Amino acid sequence: MTHRRDFIKTMAAMTAALSVPTVLNAQNPNRDRLGEILPLRKLGKTGKYVTMLGVGGYHIGWTTEKDAQQVIETALAGGVRFFDTAEQYGPAISEERYGKYLTSNYRDLIFLMTKTQAKTAKDAEKHLDDSLRRMKTDYLDLWQMHSLFTPEDVDSRMNEKVLDVLIKAKESGKVKHIGFTGHQNPFAHKRMLELTKENDPIETVQMPVNVLDQSYFSFQQNVMPELLNRNIGLLAMKTLADGRFFAKKERSNWNTDDPIIPNYISIEEALFYVWSLPVSTIITGAENAEFMTEKIEMAKRFVKLNESERIALVEKVREKAQPGNIEYFKQKPA
Repeated sequence: MTHRRDFIKTMAAMTAALSVPTVLNAQNPNRDRLGEILPLRKLGKTGKYVTMLGVGGYHIGWTTEKDAQQVIETALAGGVRFFDTAEQYGPAISEERYGKYLTSNYRDLIFLMTKTQAKTAKDAEKHLDDSLRRMKTDYLDLWQMHSLFTPEDVDSRMNEKVLDVLIKAKESGKVKHIGFTGHQNPFAHKRMLELTKENDPIETVQMPVNVLDQSYFSFQQNVMPELLNRNIGLLAMKTLADGRFFAKKERSNWNTDDPIIPNYISIEEALFYVWSLPVSTIITGAENAEFMTEKIEMAKRFVKLNESERIALVEKVREKAQPGNIEYFKQKPA
């Protein structure tokens, strides 16, 4: 009963946050030289506006080069202007393909983000220089400390001055904004937010947000309220549990014997749930143009779910949210 009360309280807080519009069509220029763009949402205290859907760079790095090029071109034609990647995706292949098919012609139109999983300041500096070179650009819109594992991992990277490198990169102009990511442990996120509260350099956080998360080791309950309090832009990932919502392998890079979708809810319901929360963008993995087009069309017809509708979806799939089941990427709590 206590867990349910906490859940309802968190959902109510999110509803209050949504009373301030996050989709600002009045400030959306609607078109650029490539055509119509998707609705924009404010990226927290950065003051920037990003499309409500973004391309996940991991898939750009492992799919075929032809498919990667088609995903990039389909995203651009469909109005997506947010592009995610990381230096270890491929490794390096994702960034190289962005340099070849994205930044060479469209750098002025896009919001470009990459990440470093460096454990030391020296490695972080090298990663930044290599990323800029591979992507053929002299600056990043966003650079994030990538894949925080545990509170101890956070302490180690902070002691090794990795965050200092991100801050200096922003001061130098090589990076416009900085943040961090992680998908295993919400308490790693809480530790980083705790350590950076005084000077508050963190502008964005990337983390799992999906209909299952509320039920187990929740990022939404443990991290999202602090992000809202500090006006930190929220980048949503794992919105379909890294493909584990799909029943068949050909629908993603994974296979599961006991999927949520399509047995319980639709892909559209899963994405509408996340877009109905105060997230700036959904970063979606798409290994071919068909999957990218599918998500773009969903973004175009999005209608915000109310609190009752969101709670109903969470309750519908709660029984599936067992440790190590669908959300396999979460670290099992002690």
